[in-house]
Amino acid sequence: MISFIGVDKIYRGRNLSKVILDDVTLDLPDCNIAVLGANGAGKSTLLRMIGGSELPTRGQIRRRGRVSWPLGLAAGFNGSMTGLENVQFLARIYGQDTERAIEFVEDFAELGASLRQPWSTYSSGMRARLAFASSMAFDFDTYLIDEIIAVGDASFKAKCHQAFRERRARSRVIMVSHAMRIVRDYCDMGLVMHRGRLTLWEDVEEAIAAHQELIGFAGDDDED
Repeated sequence: MISFIGVDKIYRGRNLSKVILDDVTLDLPDCNIAVLGANGAGKSTLLRMIGGSELPTRGQIRRRGRVSWPLGLAAGFNGSMTGLENVQFLARIYGQDTERAIEFVEDFAELGASLRQPWSTYSSGMRARLAFASSMAFDFDTYLIDEIIAVGDASFKAKCHQAFRERRARSRVIMVSHAMRIVRDYCDMGLVMHRGRLTLWEDVEEAIAAHQELIGFAGDDDED
């Protein structure tokens, strides 16, 4: 379970204050949850807070089990280190078997000798491959997904989907997506963000309906 206890998240700047969360106390059960909200509501910020890479302004977020960083996110990679060194560093941070992680990433990312080159020399496609492979290399109880469940060309995307299906058999997901088709495929419940508040809906269809009503949605079944 992931628990929010009196959590505020506020960004402050010159003559500007943006409230992401306002005194939120809430328990997220161990199931697959979609995070829904209008553009700018703070969905990505929420995932980073759940993952621990960003702290609340006030209050606590308590996690039970191992929680990933947002899937596919490459922001935490060190440009001066090689791809291999980045994987080793992540394995140590998350308490994972280093050799097992390296073996998995070498096979999955298909970067060959480039894995031993500095991250700063990678193309965007190479970075996406390594970031996704690193996410899949570790066994987490909860995977955080921010709009992305696969990267690369068609063959590599199929590989990503297969790996993710295997992880879902023993883990849960907390997912941000604007595509309702994907939300329905992956999630059982919905967490709607609106004006600093979080509302948990036990039925994902009810969450989608509430979210679409809040944003005044009218159109096809998907928001892409």
